[in-house]
Amino acid sequence: MDGAGARRAWAGPPVVWAAGRLVLLLFVFKVFVFPGPDVTSDVSVIYQGWFGVLRQGTFPLADVAWQYPPAAALPILAPGLLPFLSYPHAFYVLVLLADAAVFALLAYAGRRPGKSMRGLWMWVIGVPLLGPTVYARYDVMVTAVAVAALLAGARHPRIMGALAGFGALLKVWPVLLLVGPVRRRAWASAAVTGAVLAAGFAAVMPGAFSFLTYQSNRGTEVESLGALVFHVARHFGWSGQVLLNYGSVEFLGPGVSLVSTIALTLTGAAFGWLLLWRMLAVRFAAHSLADAAFTAVLLFTVTSRVISPQYLVWLIGTAAVCLCFRGTRMGPPALLVLLAAPVTMLEFPLWFGDVVASDGLGLTLMFLRNGLLVAAAVTAAVRLWRATVPAAPRTGIPAQATDTEETPVSST
Repeated sequence: MDGAGARRAWAGPPVVWAAGRLVLLLFVFKVFVFPGPDVTSDVSVIYQGWFGVLRQGTFPLADVAWQYPPAAALPILAPGLLPFLSYPHAFYVLVLLADAAVFALLAYAGRRPGKSMRGLWMWVIGVPLLGPTVYARYDVMVTAVAVAALLAGARHPRIMGALAGFGALLKVWPVLLLVGPVRRRAWASAAVTGAVLAAGFAAVMPGAFSFLTYQSNRGTEVESLGALVFHVARHFGWSGQVLLNYGSVEFLGPGVSLVSTIALTLTGAAFGWLLLWRMLAVRFAAHSLADAAFTAVLLFTVTSRVISPQYLVWLIGTAAVCLCFRGTRMGPPALLVLLAAPVTMLEFPLWFGDVVASDGLGLTLMFLRNGLLVAAAVTAAVRLWRATVPAAPRTGIPAQATDTEETPVSST
């Protein structure tokens, strides 16, 4: 490619990123009104209410919607750094900056020798496909920490561990970044970082771990995989209800406790599978760390009692890191996640009323979105296993040699 062609190729992502984010800002700033429920109320009502409580030096103990680890106080308090803006506007600006940080990290990674720009494009295209909800939650900020941790990877295990530990105290799921072939130094760094931060919050702010009680009492949210049981059952006389419960719209009634228990069991089974994989996997390459993290986050998401729209940000971010590596096995599941993003925007907020009503359109959207996520999770798990776990040799036939493109990663 000549110099002019290369410049045009590098100019593409920033232009598309800027255009997509401008549209998101126009919606959250309410220059234009996005159809469906107002997704910005979480910021203007819930987050701003928590901001007032947190500023007084305590967590929102009386609010059952507070279901986050203690470091979540930081993004909620962060808009106070921009006192010249209203709380909601300051929050959206900070999310934009976090989004830009992810863009910069992926752009830097993609331009390194042997890397690919596919990861950057995944982020550039995938985020706006989720609609304005993505800028009205703090998940982009958490994903920025997770992306930085994964890109630090094998080169800087202590930095990766510290970022993963910090991310876990923001929203738990970044601890899944450590399931892959990480070095023991990363685990030690994550443990120290997490312990120090947790102890610090517990010492200075009452109620740092009150979220554990509220989180354990959650039921089956209407967008989750388990909720499909009740979406269908309502058409056959199921007597339960759909109500706002513990901060989300959930099914309440006969059988809900059982389905929620099954979901937790599936999550436990997924962790068991990840443990088995880690014990048997020996063929690691540079991309294996990101591939394992993406697979783990997928499995956690699809088996959860709750699949909120912003969860897709986690998947897009971790998939983007995978795609920075030319040798990644996660291309097909990343594409499935990308396809699930616009369907997620359609089910929330556009036609969320149809989802809550379990009508034909709502059922179609939920089966399609959750089906894509399940397909992505299964595909990712199969491809990760095949790429890293040697096949059992047949009698009299030597075991297949490791792929020459793969470079073992030490776990020490």
